[in-house]
Amino acid sequence: MMRSVDEHKSVAPSSASCMVITVSDTRTKENDTSGHLMISLLEERGHQVVHYEIIRDDYDEIQRLIKNAAANSHVDTVLLTGGTGISPRDTTWEAVKNLLHKELPGFGELFRYLSFAEDIGPAAMLSRAIAGIHNNIAVFSMPGSKGAVKLAMERLIIPELTHVLRELRKST
Repeated sequence: MMRSVDEHKSVAPSSASCMVITVSDTRTKENDTSGHLMISLLEERGHQVVHYEIIRDDYDEIQRLIKNAAANSHVDTVLLTGGTGISPRDTTWEAVKNLLHKELPGFGELFRYLSFAEDIGPAAMLSRAIAGIHNNIAVFSMPGSKGAVKLAMERLIIPELTHVLRELRKST
């Protein structure tokens, strides 16, 4: 007998069309190792990156890009890296949180748990990783370090990405 999660995954789309956004006041396309890792991991698993951009940590700009993605029929997932800490400049969490119609609290909870257990220790509580749904797209926001991107992508996002999209596309 097939478990319901396996059944859902078996009828999920085969790939996702993704927008990758690096939120940083210092990174460029030449030195954005986290953004490049995210793109590489997505493409290795058969997903398409239809847009990649680096933006400054600016609340309005982050929201503008997510809204543009939701209005673009070629994007079904937005993945952000950076700006999730607690410094005064970090506004990614607020920008994403205030756009979500449905939050996926388990993403942030699991990310912090895995970070704590694997190597970060109690500093994992400083992470404000967040995910949810804005209009018809999935939004995942994670810290800007390469290790954080690797953990979030390999252990949480990629294994469930098409399942998330299947759920979003279900008719009522």
